Amino acid sequence: MRASDLVFATQREDPRDAEVASHRLLVRGGYMRALASGVWSLLPLGFRVLERIGAIVAEEFDRAGGNQLLLPALHPVELWQETGRNVTMDDVLMRVDSKLGSLVLGPTHEEAVIAAVGPDLASYRSLPAFVYQIQTKFRDEPRARFGLMRTREFVMADGYTFDVDREHMRVSYQRVYEAYLRVYRRLGLKAVPVEADAGAIGGDVNHEFMVPSAIGEDHFASCRACGYQANVEAARRGRGPDRVLPPIEQPRVYATPGAPGVREAIAALRAEGAPVDDDGMLKCMVAYDDAGRTTLVLVPGQRSVRLPRGWRLAGEEAFRPEGPFFLGYVGPVGMREAGVRIVADPMIRERPWWATGNNAEGEHVVGVRVGVDFEVDDWIEVVEVVDGDPCPRCGAPLALVRAVEVGHTFQLGQLYSSRMSRGTFVGEDGATHPFWMGCYGIGVSRLIAVIAEEYQRDGGLAWPLEIAPFQVAVVPAGSSDDVAATAANIAEELERMGRRVLLEDRGLSFGVAARDQELVGAPLWVVVGARSLARGEVELRNRVDGRTLTVQLRDVAQAVDAEAGRIGERAD
Repeated sequence: MRASDLVFATQREDPRDAEVASHRLLVRGGYMRALASGVWSLLPLGFRVLERIGAIVAEEFDRAGGNQLLLPALHPVELWQETGRNVTMDDVLMRVDSKLGSLVLGPTHEEAVIAAVGPDLASYRSLPAFVYQIQTKFRDEPRARFGLMRTREFVMADGYTFDVDREHMRVSYQRVYEAYLRVYRRLGLKAVPVEADAGAIGGDVNHEFMVPSAIGEDHFASCRACGYQANVEAARRGRGPDRVLPPIEQPRVYATPGAPGVREAIAALRAEGAPVDDDGMLKCMVAYDDAGRTTLVLVPGQRSVRLPRGWRLAGEEAFRPEGPFFLGYVGPVGMREAGVRIVADPMIRERPWWATGNNAEGEHVVGVRVGVDFEVDDWIEVVEVVDGDPCPRCGAPLALVRAVEVGHTFQLGQLYSSRMSRGTFVGEDGATHPFWMGCYGIGVSRLIAVIAEEYQRDGGLAWPLEIAPFQVAVVPAGSSDDVAATAANIAEELERMGRRVLLEDRGLSFGVAARDQELVGAPLWVVVGARSLARGEVELRNRVDGRTLTVQLRDVAQAVDAEAGRIGERAD
């Protein structure tokens, strides 16, 4: 393709609201333009990358037995009412009122796919089945940011498997899981599959695919010793060593007025001579479980909490003058007798006693012992892991890795099919059964940004070969007719070989053209200059690894193939 035919314009200045490199480079390179906050137009360059990523996903899903379809973006709200997700996902649903009634702009398509293909899978003889689509999704994202990383409208590849039982569902899941790994390998990304929390989608076993990145908004815990890896929302902590502390015969109450926080309480207790170390405060949080029951959640004071799905922390309504909860001074002693359920993280077993609130305004108590001064109704892992925590499998230290999520796979089981009228099939036994389902999502438009972050080079881009809008840029370094004609001939020859080629023919100075081509991001350049041409040579630049070669004119095609092979091997 000739650059004069390509609709694009580069920008010299960074967009003012850009926080990350991919946002800056994709806007400056003419890949995308904002239409509204979190809503982007993909311009011709951006669409070329999107198409290539989508093609790779489709090829690998087809290889795994997938059937591509296209489901509507508009869903009747009644469909979502069947599964109850009109309530559980209300905070992200975009709704439309029309002559058809209330509609939802689909953020995901579990309900829609069951309604669409369920009737065609009404017998066990039609199973297993795997369908997928590449579709625009909508989510009322409260804080769109980082360009294509977090948006309100995005392109996603979502797949769905249907099986007769749990065992066959797991077989289908593994087949698609392996397709994911092939997709990311072809995209030049080192995506790490980690155990994850199912979130709003639900289901049992699930994995996130994470790309380590300095701009990631997620973290996963990783154990180098045994290979355990899990998103921090799902990561578990192994038991640490038991702390040895001076024995305390009886708990002692201390006056700590004006010290409702953990740090303030420790300082106030020390000022009173209490033997409290930095890790010795027990944090007691009032919460409502998924059944609405008032529950006291106990964790070490210095740790962050990860409540189970469906639970929420209590607000001001829980703290009344008559008790039993006093804000900043809540403790477990006597709570069971007051009818309050107590759950605790197993980490609190690692100390013989704790300091905590005394359930009275301005008072803390030191020396409280689990099993002696209070009992725990349920032990639940609610502590968020941190660097250095013991691995739950082998006990070695865990490391937290910052990352970007690029995909998610779920074993849904019968979570949705059992709630929907078209979610059943007739089994070999003649009875009706809900489908056993898996669902699989890959953020196609998000991947443009993730790959741009990984493949930024010298103030520009150098895309992986498989998804580059152009694999080779042919750039004349001179204005003579001979240089222009040679550049055009090289571009034609490379195109005949099946390469995606951009011929710089706009009559710009080499410096200006080169700055533009750095943003366009072809991983290989052929530079045609008057002096080198007089010697029958051109320059071949590999922008992925910075290599520059002098190549005989007759060997350009062969040299491009060789460098392309090197880039491919490097990505693998």
